[in-house]
Amino acid sequence: MNVAKHFAPVPPSSAAELPMSDVLGLSRNPAFDPTRLRGDEYAELAQASRNRMLANALVAVFVASIFVPLIGLVFVLPWAGVLAAILYKSRQTDLMLVDTEYRIAPAALERSQNLNSVGSALCWVAAVLVFPALADGAQAITMLLVALVLMVSSTFVFSTSPLSVLIYIGILGAGAMASLALAGEWQAMGGAILFTIASLVATIQVRSTFVKARLAEAAVLEKEAVVSLLLREFEENEADWLWEIDPARRLRSVSPRFAFALGRSQGDVEGKPLLEMVSGRNWESGQFPASLHDLAERLKNRENFSNMLVQVSILGEERWWELSGTPMRDELGRFTGFRGVGSDVTEQRNSSEKIAYLARYDTLTQLPNRLHLTETLGEALRYAVQWRTRCALLMVDLDRFKAVNDSLGHMTGDKLLAQVSARLQSLMGENQLCGRLGGDEFAIVIRDASTQGVVRDLARRVIDRLSEPYQVDHNTLYVGASVGSAEGPRDGTSVEEMMRNADLALYRAKDMGGGEHCRFEQELHASAEERRSLEASLRKALGRDELVLHYQPVVDARSESVVGFEALVRWNSADHGFVSPAKFIPLAEDTRLIVPIGQWVMRKACHEARHWPEHVKVNVNVSPEQLLEPGFHDDVVQALAVSGLKPERLEIEVTESIFLRDASVARNALEQVMALGCSVALDDFGTGYSSLGYLRKLRFSTIKVDRTFVQGAAQGSAESLAIINAVVAMAQSLKMTTTAEGVETADEAELIRNLGCDKIQGYYFGRPMPADDARSLFDLMRERRA
Repeated sequence: MNVAKHFAPVPPSSAAELPMSDVLGLSRNPAFDPTRLRGDEYAELAQASRNRMLANALVAVFVASIFVPLIGLVFVLPWAGVLAAILYKSRQTDLMLVDTEYRIAPAALERSQNLNSVGSALCWVAAVLVFPALADGAQAITMLLVALVLMVSSTFVFSTSPLSVLIYIGILGAGAMASLALAGEWQAMGGAILFTIASLVATIQVRSTFVKARLAEAAVLEKEAVVSLLLREFEENEADWLWEIDPARRLRSVSPRFAFALGRSQGDVEGKPLLEMVSGRNWESGQFPASLHDLAERLKNRENFSNMLVQVSILGEERWWELSGTPMRDELGRFTGFRGVGSDVTEQRNSSEKIAYLARYDTLTQLPNRLHLTETLGEALRYAVQWRTRCALLMVDLDRFKAVNDSLGHMTGDKLLAQVSARLQSLMGENQLCGRLGGDEFAIVIRDASTQGVVRDLARRVIDRLSEPYQVDHNTLYVGASVGSAEGPRDGTSVEEMMRNADLALYRAKDMGGGEHCRFEQELHASAEERRSLEASLRKALGRDELVLHYQPVVDARSESVVGFEALVRWNSADHGFVSPAKFIPLAEDTRLIVPIGQWVMRKACHEARHWPEHVKVNVNVSPEQLLEPGFHDDVVQALAVSGLKPERLEIEVTESIFLRDASVARNALEQVMALGCSVALDDFGTGYSSLGYLRKLRFSTIKVDRTFVQGAAQGSAESLAIINAVVAMAQSLKMTTTAEGVETADEAELIRNLGCDKIQGYYFGRPMPADDARSLFDLMRERRA
C-alpha cells in the first residue's frame, strides 16, 4: 500500500518565494524568523563568537605591530582599547542569544548586534584612514588589504542577524573607497566599489541559501513525522487513514481515504466539525453514543488517545472506527489542533463478536464453556469467602455415552448432547449455572450452597432427569449420569482445587457403577492411587522404549495431496497396556513429564520427516509446560541440527491454553522458533480460551478449526457455518492458512473445501498410522505416477 497518498503535509511556504525582508530578518514573520530557523545552532554561537573575537584580536595585533614603530602607542593603544570594548560587547550580545532566557526578545538583541557591527566597522575604518596618514602614507596598501580580508570573512561569519553583516561590510567598503579616493586612486576605488557590491550580494545569497535549506529541512521533518506516525500505526494497529483538526475541532487537510470513509468528497468535509461528520442525525439532538462523548472529552481536554473504539454514523449507517490522536503544538507551545490515524473496524468487530461468543460458549450446546464456568466459579469462591457462606461445583459425566457415539456415530452423539444440555438448563435455579467442559462432561456452579441439602437434591434431580430416555433420529437412547461435587471453600479455596476435588469425587461415582452422586471427601484416594501408579509407569516409559509416534496426514483441500503429517504420541505400557493419550497426556503435563516426552517427540518426528518428500511438513504438538522451559528454543535447534531437517518443514502446534499462564514467556519462545524459520499453528481454536489479542501480536501460520465446528457445519448449523466463515475470513486477512480437523466423510470434505479452508485433516483422509505406513503413502504415490 502506498502510504504517501494518505496525506499531503504542506510546508510553511515555498522556499522559492522568500521575501527579501524575511531573508534579512527585517520582518517578524514567525515562519521565517531567523531566531526560530537557527534555534538548533545556538549551541554553536558561543564558540563562533569567541573565534570571531580572537580573529579580530589577531588582526588588531598585526596592525599594531606594524604601526606602533611608525606612529607610537599614543594613537594605537586607544584605538585597540575601543576595538576591544566593542568586541567584548558583541560577545556579550551573542551569549545572551545562547541563554534561553533572552530569546524572548530577539528584535532587541538583533538591534544590539547591528550597533556592535557599526561600531566595529567604524573602528577599522578609522584605522584604515588615520594610521597610514599619520605614518606619511606608509602601509596604506596593507590596511586596504586588511579591510578587504575582513569583508570577505564577514560574508561567511556566523550571525543570527544578517543585516548586521551587511552593515559591517558596507561600512568597511566605504572606508576602503574613501582611502583610495583620498590617495587619488580612482580606478582602484572603482574596484573597491565592485568588490563591496560583490561582498554584499554574496552575503545575501549565502543567507538566502541557508534560509531555503532550513525551510526545506523543516518541511522534510514535518513529512517524516507524519510518515512515522502513519507507518507506526499501520504496523501496530493496522490504521487506514490520517485525520487532522484545527483548534476549533474542524477538519483540515482531509485525505482522499478519510473523505471516502466519511462517505463524502474532500471539499464537502473540509472545514466541517469532526463530531458533526461522524454523529449523523444525532448531531441535531445531541444524543451521542457513549464512545463519541468520550472522544469529545478527549478532544476538549487535549489528551492523547490510542486505539479508541468509536461508534459513528456515516450516511445513516452505524459503523465502528478505531482512532488514535495526538494534540499538536507550534514552536511557542500554542495548541494548533489534533492529528491522528484511524481505521474502519466494523467488519473485524462483527467477526470478533462472533469469535468472542465462541471463546465463552460451547457452539454445540449453547452452554457456557470451560472458561466461562471457571470465571463463574472463581466469583462464587470470592463471594463465599467474603460473606462466610458456601458455594459448590458439580461435575457431571454421562454414563454409556461412548457406546452411543461408537454405535450410532458422532452426529447422533452431538444431537444427544444438545438434548442433555437442554435438560440440564431446565433444572437450573437462581444462582446456578451449568456449562459444558468438553466431550460428555458438564459442570454446575452453585453460587450460594449454604442451604442444607441443596447440592444433594440438585445432584439427584440431575441424575434422574438425564437418565430418562431420549428420542434421537427415531432411536430411543438411554444414558445415565454420574455426579461428583465439592463445596468451597471447605473443599478448595481456588478454582483449580475445586475442579480437581470435584473430579476426584466424580471418579468415585463412576467407579461405583454410574448413576451416583459422590461428595468429595479427604478419604478419596482410590483414583489418586491409580494416578500415582500411572505416573510411575510413565516416568519409565521413555527408558523402556514404550512410546511410539503415529502420523495422521494433512492434505491440501483442493488437490487432496498430502502436505504434512501431525505427529501423535502413543503409549503401550508394560504395566497398564495401551493407555489413551487423553489419559496420559494430561498426567504428563501435570507432572511436567511432558517436557522430556516432548523433547523425544520433537527429535523423533524431525528424524522421520527426513524420509518424506521435501514439500511435506511435520506438525509437532507442544504443551504450555514445554514453552515455559528456558531451553525450548535450544531443543528445537538441536532436533533440527541432528536430523538435518529444514526449519521450514517443522510446524509447531499450540493450543489457546498457552496464553493462560505466562503469556509473555510463551510468546517469546514462539517468536524465537519462528525466527529460525519454523511455522506455528494454533490448534483447537475457539474450544477453550480467547486468543484474539494474540492473533494480532503473534503471527501464526495456521489456524486449525476444531472438529466440533466441522460437525456442526455438516449438520447445517448456521452458527457453525458463520463461525467457520468468520475464522477463514480473519485468517485470510491476517495472511494465515486454515486447517479443518475431524473431517470424516466426503460430504464434510466438500463442505469444508467450499467454505474456503486451505487444508483438511481427519479420518476420511487417514487415521494416525505408524511411520512405515506413512512412508508407504509416498511410495504408492510414486508408483502411481510411474
